[in-house]
Amino acid sequence: MPPVDRSTHTSCAGIVLAAGAGTRYGKPKALAENGAWLRAAITALREGGCDPVIVMLGATGPDPGVLGLPAGTRCRWVADWATGLSATVRDALRACTEKGTRYVAFLPVDTPDIGADVVARVLATARSSQSGLARAVFHNTPGHPVVIENKHWEAISKTTVGDIGAGSYLGGRQDMVCVTCDDLATGTDRDFPEVGAR
Repeated sequence: MPPVDRSTHTSCAGIVLAAGAGTRYGKPKALAENGAWLRAAITALREGGCDPVIVMLGATGPDPGVLGLPAGTRCRWVADWATGLSATVRDALRACTEKGTRYVAFLPVDTPDIGADVVARVLATARSSQSGLARAVFHNTPGHPVVIENKHWEAISKTTVGDIGAGSYLGGRQDMVCVTCDDLATGTDRDFPEVGAR
């Protein structure tokens, strides 16, 4: 394989994974805290170096108008979102094939304490690594964001199934660079509403 030319096409699209129904939470997490989690994810990706930022919608329906998104945010509705996370990942990768997009950074909507500093650190690592793969790790537990160079997208699209997302491809790779981010965030997934929350 020829050496990778890293001098051009280094842009990274930020993908907010927000298509799920949030069954355990009680409603789609895109709507959690009156949209505060969604706005936090968008801000983290944008200020962390991603452009464009694309919100992947599903259970909330195809109309992004109900979400009050920041100006300049793109949205895609995943018609088959209910078949699992893999459908959303495949659709996101299709959206990022436009010229000049070399990386994607996946960030779920339900990790609200992950900020731009985490995104920037993981993205910088992916750009400097030979594999073009990097993910945040919190207290030795793999987390998000996950940054993936475009040379992996076709294989991911072919292997992702059900609710596994890109994990079915990435889980077997020894060249994933793990980026410790304990000092910046907890990276905790929020699956249930806080006690007393409405």
